[in-house]
This record gives sequence, C-alpha cells and structure tokens, in this order.
Amino acid sequence: MGTEYSQLDIDERYELFRLREAGTAQKEMAVLMNRSESTISRELRRNALPKGGYRPGSADRIALSRRRRLSKLERLNLLGSDVRDRLAMGWSPEQIAGRLKLEGSDHSISHESIYRYIYRPKVRPQKLHRYLARSKATRGRRYFKHRRLPIKNRRSIHERPEAVEKRQEFGHWEGDLMQFRTQRGNLLTLCERKTRFLITAPLKTKTALETGKVLRHIFRRLPEGARHTVTFDNGGEFAEHEKLASETGVQAFFCDPHSPWQRGAIENTNGVIRRDMPSKTDMADYTEGDIDDIMWAVNSTLRWSHLVGQFSGFVKVYSAAQYPTLFIRPNLSADFEGFWR
Repeated sequence: MGTEYSQLDIDERYELFRLREAGTAQKEMAVLMNRSESTISRELRRNALPKGGYRPGSADRIALSRRRRLSKLERLNLLGSDVRDRLAMGWSPEQIAGRLKLEGSDHSISHESIYRYIYRPKVRPQKLHRYLARSKATRGRRYFKHRRLPIKNRRSIHERPEAVEKRQEFGHWEGDLMQFRTQRGNLLTLCERKTRFLITAPLKTKTALETGKVLRHIFRRLPEGARHTVTFDNGGEFAEHEKLASETGVQAFFCDPHSPWQRGAIENTNGVIRRDMPSKTDMADYTEGDIDDIMWAVNSTLRWSHLVGQFSGFVKVYSAAQYPTLFIRPNLSADFEGFWR
C-alpha cells in the first residue's frame, strides 16, 4: 500500500537549515538526516519563504497551515491507501470506519470523513464514488420524506446469542433488501454468516407483507439445522419477524440504527452484487436465469468455494411465477445434515 510519508519536525528543520547554510548537497543532507532525497527536496521546495530562502520556524508554520487544509486521508498515506483499497473491494464508508475501529487501527476515522474525502475537488478525478452503492458523482443534500416507524417487538442485535458472533455454527443468516432507482423490483438477499453462502429472491414490492411471505417460503424449505437466526436492519419490510419465528423457528434480530457494519457479511455481498446490478438497474431487464447466474457467481468465488461445493448441491433458488422457490434435493439431505453440524 505504499510507504508512509512523515514530514520533518522542527528539530529536523533546524538541522536542515544548518546543513543548507553550510552548502551541503541535498543528497548528502538526506544521508546525514536519514531521510530520502525526495523528502529533503520536497521540504525545501514547498516550505520555502515567498521570496526564496529557508527558515525553520517559517517552514514549520507553513507546513502546519497546509496540514490543516488537508483531510486525514490525504495526510496519512497508508490510511488513505487502505481506505481506497477497501472501497475498491465493495466496502461502504460505514463498513470501513466500523472495521478500522474493531481492528484497533492507530488512526480512526468516521464514515462521514470518508464521504467528504471521496467528494473533495482534488480527489474527485479518481472517481472513487463509482465504488459506492449509489455511485453518485456529486453529493447533494439528503431529504427524508418520512421517518421509519418502529418495528413492533424488535429484538436488538445485542440480545443475539454469542455463538452467532463467533461464526462457528451453521444456520445464522444476515438479510437485506436491495433497492434500485427505477423502483421496478427489489432483490432480497440472505447471507449465511459462517460460509457466506448467498440466497437471492426477486420481489416486486418492498412491503412487509410480500417480504415476510418470501422469507417464510425460503426458510421453511431449509432443514431445521440450517435455520437458527437472521439479522436485519431496521427497514419496515422486515416487520413480520414474529410471524417468521412462529412459522419457521428463525429468530430475528435487528442492528442498531445507522450501523451497517454490524451486518458486514451481507453488506459486503451486496457490494459484490452491485457490480453486476448497480443502483440504476431496471429489474424488469433481468430474467430469472440472470439473477441465478449472479447468485451462483458469488457463491463460486474462491473465498468459500470449498464449502459451496457441498452446499450448492443441496440448495437452489429460482423464480417461479410471483415468488421464488427453494428446491432441496431430498436424496442428499443426509449429507446436508452433516454439513451444518
């Protein structure tokens, strides 16, 4: 990810001033100060006096003023490179900020700072916005037509069993509803936390009634050992979670508001899907086979292919009339049972 560039401190600037006054060549200055020649050259060029010459005190003030005008991601090369790499992998700014915090990074950063960095005039030519889910070239104001109604009897993610967090047990899922600008269809996505196995189902609307019906349809056709919990965001489309629990045994939990990193598996998977189905997608242009191809392409990646080789033989999702059908090959159910245990 490149070499971290650190500017000279005030003591080094006084040493540089002394060597310069003594007529020392830049290459020799670099050796004596244990700095690269490019660092010495950059310091003398960028922090010189307006009328020429170099003074350590003035150079320090000029550098400080410049640093205040730069964002943290522009000042810290390694952090900036790390954020850009994760954006390119389909991570959202919220995920990146949350993950850096969990990893105990030396440099924390908020998701809002990442958004501001992406849309800074100096950074905009890099077109980092194309990695965002909505891929907006400019950032405008956010307008909220209405507030989300609270979901009745929702259970917080903080009540979720500890085993779910450890990803050691099969049958714990994360769910989301991918929406598109055309508003001509949605895509329900479910990702199993241990294997990252993906199930998709196209929906005509985003109502709680249709979403709940399809979720129950999917989970009822999974063996009992493959359906323990599912974690959602706070979208109203998941309001029928109690009915899901009573009919399928799948207990639903809900993330904290504005905390997508708490469902990192499905957010990452959705980011991969967005490369084939960006926000401007018209679902009417996609056949059942097209959606199946995208799902199985995700499931066939090397990241979890050693598990999907077992799983894909048992479960297949495809559309049939209005609702998707989950088909499980009964003659392989015994092997499937051993898979999630």
